[in-house]
Amino acid sequence: MRCIDKNQIEEKLQQGYPLSGRWHNGFHLEMPFGLINDPNGLVFANGQYHIFFQWNPLGCEHKNKCWAYTKTEDFVHYSRPRLAMQPTDAHDKDGCYSGCGFEEEGCVRVLYTCNAKDEAGVRTPAQRLGTLLADGTVRKDEIIVPGEAAGYTAHFRDPYVFVRDGRRYFVLGAQNEALQGRAVVYGEMAADNGGNWEFMGEIKTMYPDFGYMWECPNLLQFADGDVLMFCPQGLTAEAYAYQNRYQSGYVSGRLNLDSMVMEHGAFCELDRGFDFYAPQVLEADGRHIMLGWMGMPEEEAFYPSAEDGWLYSLTVPRELTLQDGVIYQQPVAELLALRKQKSEQQVMAISAYEYQSLLPELCEAKLTIQMGAAEHVKLMLVYGEERLMFCYDRLRQVMTIDRNGMKLGARGVRSFMLSAGNVLNFQLLVDKSAVEVFFQDGREAASMLIFPETETAPQLIVQGDSSLSKIEGSIWELSSYKL
Repeated sequence: MRCIDKNQIEEKLQQGYPLSGRWHNGFHLEMPFGLINDPNGLVFANGQYHIFFQWNPLGCEHKNKCWAYTKTEDFVHYSRPRLAMQPTDAHDKDGCYSGCGFEEEGCVRVLYTCNAKDEAGVRTPAQRLGTLLADGTVRKDEIIVPGEAAGYTAHFRDPYVFVRDGRRYFVLGAQNEALQGRAVVYGEMAADNGGNWEFMGEIKTMYPDFGYMWECPNLLQFADGDVLMFCPQGLTAEAYAYQNRYQSGYVSGRLNLDSMVMEHGAFCELDRGFDFYAPQVLEADGRHIMLGWMGMPEEEAFYPSAEDGWLYSLTVPRELTLQDGVIYQQPVAELLALRKQKSEQQVMAISAYEYQSLLPELCEAKLTIQMGAAEHVKLMLVYGEERLMFCYDRLRQVMTIDRNGMKLGARGVRSFMLSAGNVLNFQLLVDKSAVEVFFQDGREAASMLIFPETETAPQLIVQGDSSLSKIEGSIWELSSYKL
């Protein structure tokens, strides 16, 4: 563990705003320096959304894991992010790993995984509570689960607190001794039993051998069922699935906490883009709001912003709804406030092979494409000689995202099944280097980072291989979030 001088980091943060780098985004949370990853500790308390996330303030490597912190009332105005928690003792000397947040008696509490390694590199995890203080730092409190449960390896991390029938539980990502990914549950015991936490076992699913580790589980309850979100590592890539190094997804159904059996449907990926991992969800006022990490573990070499001393962003907050066992995602309604007044541009083209429009550098575009006779449709973001393409094959019902037209950073394609009938819907959020796309009213989503070689606003081009019946929609210029 390197020594982290909090005062020095805070001074450097003060000097780092406003963000001014060539690829620094306007409405995606990120830091002026260092590497960020998993969103942590998401909780709505005292009228504010509290957001923590993993941060290495000392470099662009997965080391020195601290927690950064910001808060907002509206997802438009944020407090300046700051260093909230850092490795300080024998329990978390090798990293304050991921965890969750919850409200307790008017206070914001966190539960996180401490990581410590001995001289031989053997890991010892522990689950620890903390309390957010008025100055934006976290006071570290008691350890409630020392070590891992019997039958599991030291890959035992990322707690997420949930409540059922008035009792608190947390779900934890784990690896069993057969090196298979699992989600396990702890339940809080009554106060007359010391208020301790008991190991209740693993959630039994239809996936007994589905990757070697499940990270960042979330256990959510909707009106129509339960959802277990997790990030399996070690899946084999398929033609239309599991195409990133690691995946993020969910199963939906019903969880019986007495039997620890979850009856559910197939695993579904949450995001079909190149850069999405470790999502976390908070519940507030009947809404499920998710943030994800726009990045991918062990891929740092492919992101050229590291040359400028920073890596990665968080996604915009997305509201989740469950419809017939499927999660739909939409940017939260509060982001409508980012649309600049009088910036709306109407899109209308009838019986056209192509539509073109110059976009603002930061923008939102909502398009409905009636495909008519066209069997292939392309939507492109063109940055001078570079381009990011979305290609839909109507007969095969396959959407392909093609990043090979960009010069810097990672390239490649991602393909997935998408049923669109005759009408294809896109909602694009375009930032300086972060692009998020929602297809078919949020039935699928895709997040990606791109690094245009020249600083130029993109051009939007829609093309069909035959005449498209109609292209309509709106384009808005967006403001940056406010600190």
